Amino acid sequence: MDSTITAPRRTTGTRAWLRDNGVYAAIAVLVAYNLAFTTNFATVANLNTQLVQVAPVLIVALGMALVIGTEGVDLSVGSVMAIAAAILPLYLGYGILPAIGLALVAGALCGLANGTLVAVVGIQPIVATLALLVGGRGLALVFADGQLKDIRNPELLDLGSGKVLGIPVVVWIAALLAGLVWLLVRYTTFGRQLVAVGGNRSASALAGLPVRRVLMLTYVLSGVLAAVAGIVATARLTASDPSAIGNLYELSAITAVVVGGTPLSGGRVRILGTVAGALLMQLITATLIKHNLPDSTAQIVQAAIIVVAMYLQRSRSGGGQ
Repeated sequence: MDSTITAPRRTTGTRAWLRDNGVYAAIAVLVAYNLAFTTNFATVANLNTQLVQVAPVLIVALGMALVIGTEGVDLSVGSVMAIAAAILPLYLGYGILPAIGLALVAGALCGLANGTLVAVVGIQPIVATLALLVGGRGLALVFADGQLKDIRNPELLDLGSGKVLGIPVVVWIAALLAGLVWLLVRYTTFGRQLVAVGGNRSASALAGLPVRRVLMLTYVLSGVLAAVAGIVATARLTASDPSAIGNLYELSAITAVVVGGTPLSGGRVRILGTVAGALLMQLITATLIKHNLPDSTAQIVQAAIIVVAMYLQRSRSGGGQ
């Protein structure tokens, strides 16, 4: 199976190199440009700002990468973030750990619902998760009574603004999760099964792999990671706003995954590439803003990058890294 999956990489030459390494080259070019032409770019404060802003997107993108690796997609991640953000202040009176625990359980249940629709009922992932994209936001607003709620819990506020060794806590959380997901994909049986299911679901079933279980667990992980992102976003904003938290995060996450080299056709998961993809999108936005260009320009540039990434991925390849 390995030789069949990786063969296209050896035959696509320059396009394969650009597909696998273009995101890193683009980051290097952007960093070099900013070092030369952007004032105050190479400062600790600016670095922390950029990393804090990208952290929630990266956390969501990690789960999205797993789902896309199974040849699926999870459009509900933004709404799951909103649900977690709405549940969090309801239980902070019992302590931060119970509140965070219940928010994560809510994310897991959302993922379980998506996974059941996809793996058991057989609904296409884009349709199954679209239902929760629409309904989940409404559910979050019901939990929050349609109101923005200020966060006054000092422990949660420290989570959003605190630092360890000079690096924001939310950045440490995102880095830790990225490392754990990378290890999961690269070194565990589940990671190999996930890639196999995405590469050829029918063949995986015939080979005796637990296809349904793999799919359901993948969507559960995506839901939990989206809930973590919702908690982080709430801590950063010092308020729970289900009407705004997570808006369009599904698109940002998909962009980071695709630009990072994970094909929408499944069978391959690039976690390090996903991290780089999220960083690249953040760098593009920050660079254009610092040079007084409108957000619309950033969106056009990002769209062009997505098109290029999709072109480079036209030939499928496998493996995880």
